[in-house]
Amino acid sequence: MSRRPGTSPTVEQLAAAKDVILSTGSGGVGKTTTAAAVAAQAAVQLGGKVLVLTVDPARRLANALGLQRFGNTATRVPSAAFREAGVEPRGELWAAMLDTKQSWDDLIARHAPDPQTRDDILANPLYQNITGKFVQSHDYVAMERLYELHTSGRYDLIVVDTPPTRNAVDFLDAPDRMADFFSSRLLRWLIAPYRSRVVGLASKPFYTVADRILGTQFLQDVAEFFILFQSMYDGFVERARSVQRLIESPSTSFMVVSTLEAAPAREAEYFLRLLEERRLNIGALVLNKALPEYLLSRDAAAAARRLVGDADDVAEHLAGLGADPAVLPGVLREVGGAFTNYRLIASREAEQRAELSDHPGTVVTVPYFTDDICDVAGLLRLGDAIWR
Repeated sequence: MSRRPGTSPTVEQLAAAKDVILSTGSGGVGKTTTAAAVAAQAAVQLGGKVLVLTVDPARRLANALGLQRFGNTATRVPSAAFREAGVEPRGELWAAMLDTKQSWDDLIARHAPDPQTRDDILANPLYQNITGKFVQSHDYVAMERLYELHTSGRYDLIVVDTPPTRNAVDFLDAPDRMADFFSSRLLRWLIAPYRSRVVGLASKPFYTVADRILGTQFLQDVAEFFILFQSMYDGFVERARSVQRLIESPSTSFMVVSTLEAAPAREAEYFLRLLEERRLNIGALVLNKALPEYLLSRDAAAAARRLVGDADDVAEHLAGLGADPAVLPGVLREVGGAFTNYRLIASREAEQRAELSDHPGTVVTVPYFTDDICDVAGLLRLGDAIWR
């Protein structure tokens, strides 16, 4: 593991100082596992109650934590899992995964102006489908859930595993987009005749065609749903502002996770620029699965060239090892050639790492792990590599 020198805090210091860390990055770079590893390490080293929350629909976090299942209600990772890893945590590690439907039900119960409105919304025929497919529904309710968990005061640190990068932008914008939707002209057009029971001459053709295609009952159900929802508009707008304040707060920081492959690195660069433009706090850039730095050694490169160019002579010096002298030169050339190829990739990674290091925050380089990380012990090994 290597870290950029300077005054940037370590990830350990970041976790100790912040209330919320948002782990972001493109798919397949280890973002989910990194979030869980940082949370596990924080529970062991810092103490307190630490929650890792995933809003990634891929649902990989249970495997990383060794849990059979978990959902909207936070589940504590048993102390036995840490003892099996040979450690005794100072604090507690909890895990939760966003259940969109349950979160929407809780949201309605919380924001409805009265019990009758709450019951009418939950009983609306379209509610089941709309909450699963509604514009920004998953992203918005994820931000709601994060805000709810943070304001509950139950956790000293919340580490959020966000959707892949491009979707993470939707995740950030969801509160404002939801508020905009409820005040949109399209929505006003849709519900106007059912609110006033009067259809103007200009809009009557639209509703006539819509009735013919979709059916009057369908339009009435849709209109009823959104009329009820608009009764909660003020609550949505105020909550959106509160969520935005949390994201922009000094107590919240972003941890961008990437590998040094071309496509993920471009995604990381894009998101880092976006965070800077929005003046959001960039705490750390974690570069996973990096090749070892010794590949860049000039002496090692010279040795590899000798293995390729002088394989026969080197083989003579190694003849006493009992290897077949007929095949040993070929093996040495393969080894030297492989080293040279990996050195080329490592050089490209170093260049990519230097470009990404121009952004604020700590830059942590984590080596490639040969073993799959599927338990708490593996998470702590990864966490230790990221931590300092």
